[in-house]
Amino acid sequence: MRLGSHNPQDGDTGPTPLRLSSLITRRPNENHTATPSRASQIVSTPTFTDSPNARSKTALNQHPSESSFFVIGISEDKGSRRTMEDAYGFVADFANVRGQGYWAIFDGHAGKHAAEWCGSHFHEYLLDALRTQNTAPIPEVLNTTFHAVDSYLSKLAEDGQTHSGCTVVTAFLRIEDEHGGQSFLNGLVDSPVSTQGPSAVNGDLADSDNSTEDKKRLSRIRDTILSLGGSRSSSNKIVSLIPPEIAEVTESERASLRRVLYTANVGDARAVLCRGGKAVRLTYDHKGSDKQEAKRIMDAGGFVMNNRVNGVLAVTRALGDSSMKEFVVGSPYTTETELSPEDEFLVVACDGLWDVVDDQKVVELVRTIEDPQEMSETLLKYALEHFTTDNVTVLVVRFKY
Repeated sequence: MRLGSHNPQDGDTGPTPLRLSSLITRRPNENHTATPSRASQIVSTPTFTDSPNARSKTALNQHPSESSFFVIGISEDKGSRRTMEDAYGFVADFANVRGQGYWAIFDGHAGKHAAEWCGSHFHEYLLDALRTQNTAPIPEVLNTTFHAVDSYLSKLAEDGQTHSGCTVVTAFLRIEDEHGGQSFLNGLVDSPVSTQGPSAVNGDLADSDNSTEDKKRLSRIRDTILSLGGSRSSSNKIVSLIPPEIAEVTESERASLRRVLYTANVGDARAVLCRGGKAVRLTYDHKGSDKQEAKRIMDAGGFVMNNRVNGVLAVTRALGDSSMKEFVVGSPYTTETELSPEDEFLVVACDGLWDVVDDQKVVELVRTIEDPQEMSETLLKYALEHFTTDNVTVLVVRFKY
């Protein structure tokens, strides 16, 4: 049952997040050569599609067992563009809860930097918001996260680091009890370390308001990583593997648990759910051609010409774009959907796919394919064969019941 949606206009900038993560991310690369990730156990070596510009990955839940709730596949191609400005991130057992998941695609414009930064850090802001707002509805937490990230990108612009922007679609699969909470965690969500759920550390440990004991625990984790042979890249970031401590669910608790899918987006990247063979769009296209969005921009003192904000930008909501922030806001459209066995898979993709195929056609193209990697490759190939003019990134999540 789809529980509803809302479209917040205001949000808190939020606190500075911890830097501990279990993220798998792909950053834009102008040459777009495949680089296998060492940062997690849940991604395999990339395999290539027919296109010389393409690369793709298959990612299984970190612990493939009866508690594995999904399998994902990812494919991408820069298409006819000179550079690749898309980025993505995903985390299995998100926030250290077995069966939870985080998936996101960031479609950059006016440069790759905003998308690249979000691909590496958006999940950290979400984790911190979950920790500090642990009684708030998840759509509000997502709203806080979007505004916090948007504010930080504006700060980067003030410092002269980037003036680019990106559209965003993110999905968070959350395991909940019958009351919409997570009582089965027995307080684990209040722990900064367990909330972050590390299977890798990417970057240095940031200062926070943690107690001395928490800082000692974080330091021990860092020491453990280094003792396991953590590698340092040219950017001096630590990337290594550590065993995660995952919150398990007992058999008696399992019967009363729900799987709830939360989505949030700005811009024209989409998330589409296949429910019994029918496409259900979980996002909203924020474009200059949308009458409500055009009115909002004009009410704010801007204008829409040729379906572009101030004649420049095709999307009306995005993260970054500091020079147009008065009009191109970062307030997300959010949805909340309780999953059931008729919900078969989720397709998360940038507009490079949706510009050349509608939602229902996407579902029909891949519904009979079991492997989500093959599903993502099929959709990528379709977009390229139908002359998409943009970068294309497709992430498919097939749910397991």
